[in-house]
Amino acid sequence: MPVRRRPPARPPVLLPLLLADAAAALLGSLALLGHRPLLLALLVAVSILLRPHRPPRRLHGMLDELPAVCGRIALGWLGLATLVAALAPGQALTPHTLALGTATQMTAACAGRALVHRRRRTLLLRRPRAALVIGPAPVAQRVAAAILRHPGCGTRPVGVVAAVPEGPDGLPVLTTGEEVQRALIQNGVRDVLAVHPGVRGEHGPLLRALAESGCALWELDADSPAHPAGEHLAGFACRRLELGPGRRTSPGKRLLDVTLAGLALLAVSPLLLVCALALRLIEGPGVVFRQERIGKDGRPFTLLKLRTHRPVDETESATRWSVAGEHGMNGFCRFLRRHSLDELLQLWNVVRGDMSLVGPRPERPFFVTQFSQTYPGYAARHRMPTGITGLAQIHGLRGNTSIEDRARFDNAYIDNWTLWQDICILLRTATALVRSAGS
Repeated sequence: MPVRRRPPARPPVLLPLLLADAAAALLGSLALLGHRPLLLALLVAVSILLRPHRPPRRLHGMLDELPAVCGRIALGWLGLATLVAALAPGQALTPHTLALGTATQMTAACAGRALVHRRRRTLLLRRPRAALVIGPAPVAQRVAAAILRHPGCGTRPVGVVAAVPEGPDGLPVLTTGEEVQRALIQNGVRDVLAVHPGVRGEHGPLLRALAESGCALWELDADSPAHPAGEHLAGFACRRLELGPGRRTSPGKRLLDVTLAGLALLAVSPLLLVCALALRLIEGPGVVFRQERIGKDGRPFTLLKLRTHRPVDETESATRWSVAGEHGMNGFCRFLRRHSLDELLQLWNVVRGDMSLVGPRPERPFFVTQFSQTYPGYAARHRMPTGITGLAQIHGLRGNTSIEDRARFDNAYIDNWTLWQDICILLRTATALVRSAGS
């Protein structure tokens, strides 16, 4: 559903918080009078670098930030005192100076941030953010009515987007792209609330278009919470959805891929050579199997594997689901498949940048189209680079297993991606391979 791009929403004003932290650091540095000016500058710099980052929700108070603010300030002062004691023992900070400076900066930082948050809350409650509620009309109307009963949440639903305009009376029900576009322009909609698990699959293109138009997407649990959530809207557990053109990852992920895949490729190259020679002797020419797969953002690439099965023709290769239990497969090919040795060539795909070490498994175009129409959330798997292993695989979802379960695990991995999670998945994959080899 086409939605015209609008100017991006004005980001939350972070400068006042930055100024509040800097002013608090300057006040705290008064305790350092008599020390070198370099220490004052270092204290201010450390305080700004260690400032708490803004959480995803809009309404936020000082009490929520209190542990983080005080903890970071105490850490900064302790680090500064340790540095001075190590480099200039004669100018070491006394306990009185350390306590006075820490307490002064904590008090000033909490007071300054409290004033900033109060001002922001007042402005937001005076002019709440307009929102569209997407989901089955009865559920969406119920959620919208509950949010309207609590204006203190800073969100004002202005319409419901549903496939069928049925259910109780309430907000206008929008069923066409033109109606959604009109609501966006007339009401200045900046938030979109998805209130049903099937919204991702049924309204996936619309959600992506709304995200690209500058709206923030939120998933609400209309009934009982389906997942732990630290954020709430009018009592509904909610979390931020990232359904833009692609999920951004840190450069560390690519660095980890190139480093580990390159080292692994060098380490297993003798094993690959032995397997390739054995396949050449047993199966004949053509030991490398090439197949088109779908990667990040729906882009096709050529996946490499050791050939363990020869399809009758290209149609079978593109549309046959699984040959893991093929009766005509010889014992050596079964061994390669059982221990995933035929997948080792995909390390070269990782080095080339076609895929990652960790991510949703890539699939053939025929099945991507079929599964995207059948299973909600399957198409959303392509927000990140595909991978050799992933969260679904370490939970046993390999081969002929539930596609719905795979999509759920893959989207959970993407929604909560961290570099440490990739490392954990790689370690668990390596452990599973060692156990399999030893069985």
